[in-house]
Amino acid sequence: MERVRRWRAGWRYPTTLLCVYGFFSMVKPLEPFLVPYLTGPDKNLTTEQVNNEILPVWTYSYLCVLVPVFLLTDWLRYKPVVVLQGVTLWITTAFLLWLRSVAAMQAMQFFYGVVTATEVAYFSYIYSVIDADKYRKATSYCRSVQLLGFTAGAVLGQLLVSFDLLSYRGLLLFTLAVTTVALLTSCFLPMPRRSMFFHRHGGDGPEGGQGKAAETNMREGGTDFLQCYSSRQLLYWSVWWAMATCGYNQTLNYVQVLWQHLEPSQDTNYNGGVEAVSNLFGAVTAYGIGFVQINWSRWGELSLGAFSGLEAAALFLMTFTGDIWVCYASYVVYKGLYMLLITIAMFQIAADLSMERYALVFGANNFGALVLQTIITAIVVDSRGLGLAIIPQFTIYASYFAVIALIFTLRGVFTIWRDRSRSQGPASADSGPPDPGGPCLEHRL
Repeated sequence: MERVRRWRAGWRYPTTLLCVYGFFSMVKPLEPFLVPYLTGPDKNLTTEQVNNEILPVWTYSYLCVLVPVFLLTDWLRYKPVVVLQGVTLWITTAFLLWLRSVAAMQAMQFFYGVVTATEVAYFSYIYSVIDADKYRKATSYCRSVQLLGFTAGAVLGQLLVSFDLLSYRGLLLFTLAVTTVALLTSCFLPMPRRSMFFHRHGGDGPEGGQGKAAETNMREGGTDFLQCYSSRQLLYWSVWWAMATCGYNQTLNYVQVLWQHLEPSQDTNYNGGVEAVSNLFGAVTAYGIGFVQINWSRWGELSLGAFSGLEAAALFLMTFTGDIWVCYASYVVYKGLYMLLITIAMFQIAADLSMERYALVFGANNFGALVLQTIITAIVVDSRGLGLAIIPQFTIYASYFAVIALIFTLRGVFTIWRDRSRSQGPASADSGPPDPGGPCLEHRL
């Protein structure tokens, strides 16, 4: 009994529960087949309705609720927002299963936007209940089970569809059961006693004291934000992060419409297998880059430009090929390249950041990506904007990555030229003041 009590009081208990929740919340066997399901006999929607009226709602709702959810997450100390994610995920699945019409599916996309926005609580929770020396191990566990859950869901969905063992509605019923397990698991998570701003030092304390402490902590967090971005290197990596993540999310949100355009027949649909392979390939590239010894402060920006160029080429090939298998293969390459680069960006930015600054910078980068994505969606995709068909859309996305590649290639060439000029100068040690990094960075990124 004492051993059980010690286990529950340690870091393994909340980490295990969070891993169980993360796994079951990511098992979504229908997700790779969402567009075929919506345009099939169950919902009987047109591709234009899905592309130009339903899918854009996710981007708008995600942007609208992201900042309020971030503040609510800290104030409520994470667990209630993790539970909220489980609830809205269940509602999203239920809407897909039982409701029809464009309006109902737009509501479904709104709730899925809330699911995405509450993702901030998932990793923030574990940092609030365990010691700092366990952060890396706990984070790796949580990320791994999420990857495993998504891959398992995609593979299971593909097998069930390919062998005609379950219909799309059957997949949704299975998902509803799995989501229920995730929701019940979230209810057993221990309640944290501290958070980043409102409860930084733990405990409840007097209401007035908590308010003043929260105000002070929030003021310090804006200061920290400005100090972190005073580093030019961190700023450049963050700009790439926001721009590339915007394009990546936009591609993932609409790629099924492209596949549906190339291969309208639902009898030869291998979306689930492709998502599983691309996810595993992305994980391999992200894992492998940790063993590559490169001076990223010198070669990083040029690498961003070069690999972004390959991403643009993969997107152009996806757009203009008439072969679904070439499109599938290009998608796997594209996703793997993004996972590779975002991993580099994450560890370069996080190398010398505290947990509070880590959350601020990563949150700001993702918010910037979402703002860009909303602008692109409103102009390019939304039926109230240009309302472009899928091929012109992906032509724009590929061109967007080509622009990113050009910007960072030029910046990378300049960085290498500048470093060589300084090293060859007669007084290279006194060639000028260092790039201001503020208290966030102890060495140049």
